[in-house]
Amino acid sequence: MDDSVKLTIRLPREFLEEIDFLVAVDDFSSRSDAIRTAVRDMLYDRTPMVMDKAKKKVELRRQLADMEMVKQQYLQK
Repeated sequence: MDDSVKLTIRLPREFLEEIDFLVAVDDFSSRSDAIRTAVRDMLYDRTPMVMDKAKKKVELRRQLADMEMVKQQYLQK
């Protein structure tokens, strides 16, 4: 069963011309195929980077909470 969803997007004309060029000279069967490949590649590249950023943000929040706890301990004397 195909789990595809139809999506309408706006692109600058230059992007579309470049996509059409790739379809004409590369192994893409259609604009949709080229765009699916571009989205897949972007997800493969960016998802790990975004996950690393999210993990660093969680760690920073934990460190800030630890610092606040230490600050409260020593300032209550």
